[in-house]
Amino acid sequence: MSYKQLIEGQRYQIEAYLREGFSFREIGKRLKVSHSTISREVRRNSTRSHYLPEVAHSKTCKRKRLATKYSMPALTVAFVEFGLEQKWSPEQIAGVSKIIGHPVSHEWIYGYIQKEKLSGGKLYKHLRQGHRRYLKGSRSKRVIIPNRVGIEHRPAIVDTKTRFGDWEADTVLGKHGTGAIVSLVERTSKFYLIPKVPAKSAEEVSRAMIGMLWRYRRHVHTITADNGSEFCEHEHVSDKLKTDIYFANPYSSWERGLNENFDGL
Repeated sequence: MSYKQLIEGQRYQIEAYLREGFSFREIGKRLKVSHSTISREVRRNSTRSHYLPEVAHSKTCKRKRLATKYSMPALTVAFVEFGLEQKWSPEQIAGVSKIIGHPVSHEWIYGYIQKEKLSGGKLYKHLRQGHRRYLKGSRSKRVIIPNRVGIEHRPAIVDTKTRFGDWEADTVLGKHGTGAIVSLVERTSKFYLIPKVPAKSAEEVSRAMIGMLWRYRRHVHTITADNGSEFCEHEHVSDKLKTDIYFANPYSSWERGLNENFDGL
């Protein structure tokens, strides 16, 4: 996943490129942002199939005013809104926000949604399950992972963070929600990949891990995960990516470092 906030000038460029018939992917390349950013921008700020850059800019200014009012950086507020539009729960958004360096609590997110609703906003409509809050999930029963290799066997160089290609894996699931978010963070660069999967199952998680890391497979030296059942197909992942997977000691999330705040939301 990538997220980038556009500036006013880029929005008028988008309008011009759309008039010339450029695709979202072509526009993204010209503006050096992902095509998904362009697609989301156009979808959110179009009326009767016409993209309106002035409307988009007005919304951005409003967001900045709200951010100042609620003592939160504008980019963080923009990310919160992005997460809600992706149907993530406030807890999931809070978990991801810590990884990307824009921390925000789920309590703040619920408060922001309520205040935005009172101002005529519609963010509350993105909340799932009748707008119920999502609780922190209880620790699942310990499972036996076949052919598990403990973190004590992991190469010492991983701890030094001197090379690119050592990853940490985790998952996030809202207790009453559907689906999950798989997190992969590269230890040295803090580069992250966080797609959503239909279910927190070993099959779905392994498929997501392989799919996310395939383009970087020459730079996947190790993966460190926790002991959740969703990582039971680690041997399949290891075989496809030609890498080694290690598991932290039970109830020792600190051994994974970067992903520790992403666990169990």
